[in-house]
Amino acid sequence: MIHADRADHDIVRMCELLGVSRSGYYKRRDRQAAGPSAQDRRSAELLVKIGRFDADSDGVSGALRITANLHEDGEVVSRKTVAKIMHDNGIHQIIPRPWHPVMTLPGQMPHAIPDRVGRKSDQGALNLIWTSDITYLATG
Repeated sequence: MIHADRADHDIVRMCELLGVSRSGYYKRRDRQAAGPSAQDRRSAELLVKIGRFDADSDGVSGALRITANLHEDGEVVSRKTVAKIMHDNGIHQIIPRPWHPVMTLPGQMPHAIPDRVGRKSDQGALNLIWTSDITYLATG
């Protein structure tokens, strides 16, 4: 704003009204004229690679795995730098929740399960009665 109105108004007066120091205004102007710093350019390059590795993993990989991928790709970078770049750009790890089988069903049973062995599992010999439980398998 100061830079745009510098032809019409005094810079010293605009800095006073906006509560900005003159030296701060000139430092910012010089930084913008110089372009992005080496660190900013490096972060932008890493962001492209991090985005590629994140897309390859369908968003499942976190900073640790992506750092390992970058190391395999020949980059020298720390996990914290990768985590900061990911956080600043909204790249988050997707952590799938573990699936736990439903062991008990509240309320009435939807259907009756027949007792084919009459609750007598000890028949006196091996391999006469086989049982299994597949309630832990998720189905549609």
